Amino acid sequence: YVAAGSGNLWKTVNAGTTWSPIFEEYGSYSIGCVTIDPSSRHTIWVGTGEDVGGRHVGYGDGVYRSLDGGLSFQKMGLGDSEHIAKILVDPRDARVIYVAAQGPLWAPGGSRGLYKSVDGGQSWEQILAAGAYTGVTDVEIDPRNPEILIAVTHQRHRTVASLVNGGPESGIHKSTDGGRTWREVTKGLPGEEMGKIAIAISPQQPDTVYATIELDGRTGGFLRSADGGETWKKQSDFISGGTGPHYYQEIWCDPHRFDVIYQANVRLARSEDGGKTRDDIDGKTKHVDNHAIGFHPTDPDFVLVGCDGGVYRSSDYAKTYAFCANLPLT
Repeated sequence: YVAAGSGNLWKTVNAGTTWSPIFEEYGSYSIGCVTIDPSSRHTIWVGTGEDVGGRHVGYGDGVYRSLDGGLSFQKMGLGDSEHIAKILVDPRDARVIYVAAQGPLWAPGGSRGLYKSVDGGQSWEQILAAGAYTGVTDVEIDPRNPEILIAVTHQRHRTVASLVNGGPESGIHKSTDGGRTWREVTKGLPGEEMGKIAIAISPQQPDTVYATIELDGRTGGFLRSADGGETWKKQSDFISGGTGPHYYQEIWCDPHRFDVIYQANVRLARSEDGGKTRDDIDGKTKHVDNHAIGFHPTDPDFVLVGCDGGVYRSSDYAKTYAFCANLPLT
C-alpha cells in the first residue's frame, strides 16, 4: 500500500509490477497514513490529510477502514481532524485503535489530539489534548507492553503570512495504562518552547527511544533515551531542513539493526550510531524530499522510500535505487 499526500491510496499485489488506485470513490484525495492491522492483513486503516505544514498541504475528512484488503472502505469518524499523522492498532486486540490527529492547519479547533477506540472505530475518546492549536503528531506503542504509549503534542498555526510551528504546549508525553492517564516527560529535553517533534521506539531494545526536536529558528537536535523516554541525552544538532522541519521531521528505526535510524529530510538521512552521526543516502539518481519509508519483514537490505518524486526501492541497503515509474505520483 502506498499513501500519497496529494494522490490517493494505491495497492500492488505483485511487488510493484502493476498498481491499482483503491480510494478514488471516497471523500479525500490527500492521505496522511495507512496502517495494516497486525492481526489481520485484510483490515486496512487510512488517515486522511497529510501531516505537513506547507501552504500547499492537502486536508482530509477523517478516518476510514477496510475489512477486505482495500476493495471497499467505510468512514469511521473524526471528520474534522483534517490532518492525521498516524494510526496504530493494538497487537493484542484489533478493536483498540489509536489515532494521532494534528487538526486543522489554518484554524483552531477541530478534532485534534490523540484518540482511542475500544470498539473497532465505532466510537472515539480523546485521551490526550491541549489547546485549540495543539494536536498530536506522533505516537508509539511499546512492543513488549502495549499499555505503554509515548505521544508527541505539537502546537502550530499557519496564516497566509507565516507559520507558528511551536509553542509551550509542544512536548513528549508517556502513559503506562493504555492512555487513561498521561504525564509529560522533560528530563534532558530542551527547556525552551519546542516545535515539531517525532519519536521512535527501538524494536530490538524498546527501552531505547529516539526523538528529533525542532526549536526556535529552525534549530534543535536529535535525542536518545535509554530508559523508555524518562530521561534524554542529546546526540547531535541535526534536524530536518529544507523548507523547514514542518515539511519533514519524521524518524523510523531499522527493524533489523539496533541504533540505525532513518530521518525524513530533503536528502534521506541515516544514522548507524543512535543519532550521533548521519549520512546522506539519497544517491545521484533518486528524487529528493523524503516522507515515508517501508521495510521488508525478513530482508534487511530491502528499503522502500516515498518522496516528492514518487516511490523508490532498494535491494542493497540504500546504496542504489530503482524508481517505480509506473506509479503516477508526484
